[in-house]
Amino acid sequence: MDHASWQTVLATNLDGVFNCTKVFIDNMVTSGWGRVVNMTSVIGQIGNLGQVNDAASKAGVAAFTKSLAKEVAAKGMTVTAVAPGFVETETVTAIPENIRAKLLEQIPMRRFGTAEEVARACLYLCSADGEYITGSELKINGGLSM
Repeated sequence: MDHASWQTVLATNLDGVFNCTKVFIDNMVTSGWGRVVNMTSVIGQIGNLGQVNDAASKAGVAAFTKSLAKEVAAKGMTVTAVAPGFVETETVTAIPENIRAKLLEQIPMRRFGTAEEVARACLYLCSADGEYITGSELKINGGLSM
């Protein structure tokens, strides 16, 4: 991997989370309430061949989430992360069928997730039902990281 590939992915995945959070966090602290849900990935938990930069950046997002959660918990805010596994998106559907089949063999539920399942998890974390959950990383991967 060259330095440019490393930097591009870290700038997008890790710097992007910081930059987006920086835009609204002060207003949340001032208001005494807020929900932050960061997106990470199963790759940040288990690694993957050829994805050192992605794995490192997603693991960084998980650590960012836990640290920020500690900083703002007493101010009425929660900070969590959602870590999807392989989800039926354009990226996953573009994977050659033979490789998709091998991926499915590794997932105990034997299917890919859906964007709707990930979205529902995010909604739960932002709802009143999720008000006591902070600093956590919710795995939505059909058991891939067990």
